[in-house]
Amino acid sequence: MRIIVDADPGIDDALALYYLRAQAKAEVVAVGTVHGNVPVEVATANALRLVERLGFDVPVAMGAKRPLAQALQTAEDVHGPDGLGGVAGEAAAKVATEKSAAEQLVQLAREQPGELNLLAIGPLTNVALALQIEPELPNLLDKVVVMGGALNVPGNITSQAEANFWHDPEAADLVLGAGFADLTVVGLDVTMASHAPGEWLEALPQDCYPRRFLRFYADFYESFLGKAGFVPHDPLAAAILLEPDLATYVEDRFAVELGGRYTRGKVVADQRFLAPGSPFGRDIAPERTTAKYAVDVDKDRFLEQLQDALVQP
Repeated sequence: MRIIVDADPGIDDALALYYLRAQAKAEVVAVGTVHGNVPVEVATANALRLVERLGFDVPVAMGAKRPLAQALQTAEDVHGPDGLGGVAGEAAAKVATEKSAAEQLVQLAREQPGELNLLAIGPLTNVALALQIEPELPNLLDKVVVMGGALNVPGNITSQAEANFWHDPEAADLVLGAGFADLTVVGLDVTMASHAPGEWLEALPQDCYPRRFLRFYADFYESFLGKAGFVPHDPLAAAILLEPDLATYVEDRFAVELGGRYTRGKVVADQRFLAPGSPFGRDIAPERTTAKYAVDVDKDRFLEQLQDALVQP
């Protein structure tokens, strides 16, 4: 499976790249970066470090510096001042390409129609911009997996919204409505249920680099959730792209709330049962193409795979 990764590294983005590196069936062909966990310049520096450390010989393109319609906000309290728990280290020798992440995505999709898959694990600004460049993008990509949303569970960055969608709600809504034929959304319904406990982290070897940056992430999550461990959002999305049977899904038409005082950034769907002939019609995105939303996951299988990926040399 040939994959373009769009990310905002970010600790759990780093875990996703570690996961992909360990899977024989996965080939990362390019990385794009976006604002979100950290400013895009920091995310790009981290992406360059990670592809160098992991041996990915792929282009890295810097993407959007800010959301489409709101001020930039970042999350260094979750990921550390350098986005990698304070242990990012020296800058990579590799430099980013001259193309933007959106331009890179469009060029690759045009050159290899139907052959590439997109793993979008940051705010969706780059993907939204790519859709403006190439409206046929939904027909040029194979599978698209997005990490974002909180459908039937609380949010994390607000009581209602998940962070990636909240960082750019307009972009997220545009992507959900773009008509991708094979779109899967991996939200907090399954990522929060995949919490890795403290003993899972302690089982990593002392000299394992991910253990170093995960310490910062785990400290944040313990302050947030009141229990040891962390939530592996982005690597779960990577795993579901490669192994869809890790999860079960509902299929529906989704949108993102753009105007709510308390609910801006929340993913929504009309989940009512409406009998044939009902006087009520669907009132959320009835014209949109359906997407799959993950609602249950094989946590133990996934966490075993992730641990195996992190301890590989």
